[in-house]
Amino acid sequence: MSKDIMTTKELSNRIATETGITKRQSDELMSATVDVITEALNEDKTIQLQNFGQLQVKERESRKVMNPKTGEKRIAGAKRVITFAANQNLKLKVR
Repeated sequence: MSKDIMTTKELSNRIATETGITKRQSDELMSATVDVITEALNEDKTIQLQNFGQLQVKERESRKVMNPKTGEKRIAGAKRVITFAANQNLKLKVR
């Protein structure tokens, strides 16, 4: 399994190369995309990207946890988490 990480800058450069837009336009597009997705998730909207997957915020209930070093038990509070579910087409392409 590969440990290589594609950074936002690398992704932006690749989009610029493949679409023929400037790197600056691609950077602006990436920034705007992240901003719009973040806003939508904060508004509890589900993001569905065709042939890619679905992002959504779910509520995680409080639960009992234990510190493995000290054995101390406590309650971890409820929180909101972002989940991603890959689309079937993406799953088939990544195999």
